[in-house]
Amino acid sequence: MMKKKDIAGLLIMVGSLNACQSGSQEAKSETDSTQSVAQKTFAAGTFGYDLEFLKSRDSVIVLKNKSGQGQVIVSAKYQAKVFTSTAEGPEGRSFGWVNYKAFDAAKNPHMNAYGGENRLWLGPEGNRFSLYFQPGTRMEFANWATPPAIDTEGWTLLSANGQQAILQKETELVNYAGTPLKIRIRREIGMLENTDIERMLGLKLESGVKAVGFRTDNALTNAGDQAWTRAGGAPCLWILDMFNVSPSTVVALPYQAGKPSDKIATTDYFGEIPKDRIRYENGTLLFKADGQSRGKLGLAPERAKPVAGSYDVQNNVITIATFDLDAKGTYLNQEWNTKKDPYRGDAVNAYNDGPLADGSQMGPFYEIESVSPAAFLKPDATLTHQHNVFHFTGEKKALNAISEQLLGISLEAMEKAFQ
Repeated sequence: MMKKKDIAGLLIMVGSLNACQSGSQEAKSETDSTQSVAQKTFAAGTFGYDLEFLKSRDSVIVLKNKSGQGQVIVSAKYQAKVFTSTAEGPEGRSFGWVNYKAFDAAKNPHMNAYGGENRLWLGPEGNRFSLYFQPGTRMEFANWATPPAIDTEGWTLLSANGQQAILQKETELVNYAGTPLKIRIRREIGMLENTDIERMLGLKLESGVKAVGFRTDNALTNAGDQAWTRAGGAPCLWILDMFNVSPSTVVALPYQAGKPSDKIATTDYFGEIPKDRIRYENGTLLFKADGQSRGKLGLAPERAKPVAGSYDVQNNVITIATFDLDAKGTYLNQEWNTKKDPYRGDAVNAYNDGPLADGSQMGPFYEIESVSPAAFLKPDATLTHQHNVFHFTGEKKALNAISEQLLGISLEAMEKAFQ
């Protein structure tokens, strides 16, 4: 996430809707006792609250699992984002970060951060093949601009059936080296049943655990007539999950062992992260994600594992992200630097939002991110990248088993890491 001025305060939400009138007293009584979702007033922080807000701005798509308790909100207008999800229906917690103030603000020339717990960007952000700087300009904030196709432009909804949505976007860009890129991006977003979650993660959900999960299958196609090469530069798929913070949220990134002298993680994307905000615990990197100190870190493909997660101690929520990972793949350097090797970058990242030097702040929120390798594609060829998101809440003993199995660390260790 990059620097931007804070803008107008939070929108005042629309009050409760009146109950519909019915033709008979009996029907009215039934309506009064079983008001529809649209007629309820939802507390801030709930899925219903975010759904009503987003419905006032967009004809959003709601996907549900068979029980109806697991739900996600998808938007074609807002760049095929999964805005948020819940494991407990409309009155359940809303897991994604929605930036309410951005929707009615004037368009920002650098980035319009509407939020979204799963959104697609394209890389690289920096390096000599950047998609965010015009050729010949200095790599500084004044010249940084997110491509409209992943910032402000709507996508085409190809299909939706209540449990799955498929969206597509075509765009043409010129990278920092002057290479024209004709791009087609496609996203298939699918709701997961608990049996799917168990199969995909290799675990058994206890009866006291509430869960929601969704998959995203992302595809990047060279829609032009020239191959994308190392000499001219190639893009990549970049998936970012934006979540709500609490004072006690901890991100956990499992990592591969290496030589003691080898660097485990990149920790200086926006200046070196203070040491009291990072811990290395037996193969798991812990990162304090409280929205109070801006910093980003990353793991190289040979260090990363295809899973990352977080634990919100205050709200008793475990979040897991899984994604495709090629340990020997060519990953792009995203730094604003034209001198470094553009083909030596991280595969997995985590970001904690915080105040800028002038005191303004976009969030607070935190992110878990994954990227695909560079898309060295011939015309009509396609690169794919899957990224899935899961949330679990409920009995702590059962959640601890999930954390130890998937993240390699106990909830107690995460809870105590930054006390």
